[in-house]
Amino acid sequence: MTGKTREQISYNMKQVKNKDSKIEIMLRKELWHRGLRYQKNVTSILGKPDIVFKGPKVAVFCDSEFWHGYEWDKKKAEIKSNQEFWYKKIERNMQRDIEVTEGLENAGWVVLRFWGNDIKKQVTICADKIEAVVRERRK
Repeated sequence: MTGKTREQISYNMKQVKNKDSKIEIMLRKELWHRGLRYQKNVTSILGKPDIVFKGPKVAVFCDSEFWHGYEWDKKKAEIKSNQEFWYKKIERNMQRDIEVTEGLENAGWVVLRFWGNDIKKQVTICADKIEAVVRERRK
C-alpha cells in the first residue's frame, strides 16, 4: 500500500468483491465439474459461507490473504498508511473468522477454510479435500 494516494487506495478497496471473487469461482467450477452441487453465499447460515453443502453440513470459506490476515504478524508491517484503521479492521476479521468457525462447528458443521493463493495454485487439491469431507458426511 505504499506510494498510492488516498483516492487510489479508496478506489482499489471499493473494487474488492465480497462474493463471486476469482478464487471462489475457480473453486466452484472445479467442484461443479466433479458433480458436487452446492449453494453459495447462504445468508441464513452463520458467516454466510462462500460454498455450502446443506445436507452434509459442510461450509467452505475462500479467504483472501489481505482481508483475513494471512501471516499477519509479518504482513502488518507492510501497511504504511492509516495503520490504526487497517490493524483494527483486519484483526476484527480474523477474530470473526474464529467466532464463525466455532459457532458452525458447535452447530454440527464441518468448516473448511482455504487461502486464496492455495486455491489459485492448487485448486484440485482444495477440491479433493472438500469432496472427501462431503462424501464422508453423506454416508
